[in-house]
Amino acid sequence: KKKPQVGSVLSDIMDNPFYQSLTNEDIQVRTDAVKGLADFAEQIGPQRTLDVLLPTLSDICIDDEDEVLAPLAVELGKFLPLVGGETHIQPVLYLLEGLAKSEETSVCQKAVASLSAIGAQLSEGVFESHFVSLVIRLAESEWFPPKVSACPLFADALKRSSDAKKEQLLPLYVQLCQDETPMVRRAAASNLKNIFPLLHPDVILKYFLDVYHLLAKDPQDSVRFIIVEVAASLASTFRAHNLGEKSLELVKPVVLACAEDRSWRVRYMVASNFVLIANGIGAEATQSLVYVFVNLLKDSEAEVRTAASGKISGVSALLDTQKVISSILPCVAGLVNDDSQQVRSALASDVLLLAPIFGNEGTSQHLLNIFLRLLRDDVPDVRLNIISKLDQVTKVIGLDKLSEHLIPAIIELAEDRQWRIRLSVIRYIPPLAKQLNVDFFTEKLGDLCFGWLEDSVSSIRKASVENLKDLTAVFGEAFAVNNVLPKIVELSKKTNYLHRMTVLLFISQVSPALSEAALNNHILPLALTLASDPVANIRFGAASALETLFPRLSAVRHTILFSLFSFASTFVSHVLGNKTKSCQ
Repeated sequence: KKKPQVGSVLSDIMDNPFYQSLTNEDIQVRTDAVKGLADFAEQIGPQRTLDVLLPTLSDICIDDEDEVLAPLAVELGKFLPLVGGETHIQPVLYLLEGLAKSEETSVCQKAVASLSAIGAQLSEGVFESHFVSLVIRLAESEWFPPKVSACPLFADALKRSSDAKKEQLLPLYVQLCQDETPMVRRAAASNLKNIFPLLHPDVILKYFLDVYHLLAKDPQDSVRFIIVEVAASLASTFRAHNLGEKSLELVKPVVLACAEDRSWRVRYMVASNFVLIANGIGAEATQSLVYVFVNLLKDSEAEVRTAASGKISGVSALLDTQKVISSILPCVAGLVNDDSQQVRSALASDVLLLAPIFGNEGTSQHLLNIFLRLLRDDVPDVRLNIISKLDQVTKVIGLDKLSEHLIPAIIELAEDRQWRIRLSVIRYIPPLAKQLNVDFFTEKLGDLCFGWLEDSVSSIRKASVENLKDLTAVFGEAFAVNNVLPKIVELSKKTNYLHRMTVLLFISQVSPALSEAALNNHILPLALTLASDPVANIRFGAASALETLFPRLSAVRHTILFSLFSFASTFVSHVLGNKTKSCQ
């Protein structure tokens, strides 16, 4: 980015093109100029920034468009060292306070982020006199945007304020939680989870107990669904102070009410945060809420069932295995045939994590059939999610019990018409290979891996080469020499030049993993052959490959050099021939 040229006197600064662009009629010019404010301020120095630049920015904050104000809020967050330190930070805080009152959400959010960044760098005295006072002014405003902006700043203020200031801040935040505007209540509720960990349980009970229950019954579902995260934070805070019984007493009624809320979004939040809540109240107390989780798994809304399906292993880890078998597994068996593919996909991505919990015998008896049914699902994403977490099962019961159904599922996914599905399958082959012996892998999946080298999609061909490199690392050089290289030689003879380009990619990727003997006997002849290919791009690629091989093959460097000189001579002759024709 070109830095603006700065004059040495005040008039030079005001006549500077960069400075003038701040008030240009074109909004794009002003936007671009604002993004370079920090650099400009650094060059003109603290005094002229305070005397000239900040007054101009004050005018911009009053009249300009949101497209200019948003980057301005970001740049002002860098101004603490540019104005000479915290003793001169008040004008910058004043500008950011004005931006935090904007009706445009993006401007407010960026102003709040900059205020938080500056506040973290202030000393205790300046922080309390300037930053905390700013937060109080925002919270006491009559219009809702500054109140919304104040909410996320309360956590910063409470973290470093004296006890006297906290006595002033906490009642003010309680008022925000009870504000008549839903947007303010929502902002206040969403930031309670950041405030509770900063307070002692006695303080929470004194100031926020009534507000907590009021927000849980708020007429706006956009407020009620936030209280679920607040309940999780409350549980964690009380448990950290060894007040588990009080935690359950406060959290359980809210969780029960939200789990049966008429709004599916509130129930969705309970499902999404159930593990956090369970960890907060403890394993023993979670036993009494199992039926709530079961109801969420059976919810009428697919979004709720999807969220709950992704938390099965997390909840089960806190329960007795028999409780999981009697209460949760029947629901899991039903979800395998759920009408929503999103539900089945979420289930497939999580249910395999139950295997370490159940152990060898329990997995074979209770889970294996569920895994196999999901492997036969009609939707590729479901089968893919099962394959992606397969290592969780094979560590427990091995691969023998799954291989009969696993291999057909992999082959079907590998031939899916969506190339992204095929690409995902390729990435899971090396981890799977670690579970198999080389003969079984070559027999069942070898042709599949080699077939990807000829795929019509470039990303698949590149991924297949990476796959072969990883397989070489898993099975050793003998696998590459005996199984891979013969296929690569066949591929180099294909008429489609893209296949030969794939061969060159293989040479560059896999050669570092091979011994000098393998390079000399197999890779070098292949590269020398391609160096005389009729397609120019192939010859260029072969020359690059030979350059890569040159340091590794000291005994035959003369052969490589001869080939490179031959290539260079042919290239120069071709270029000169074309220039001669053009001159004629």
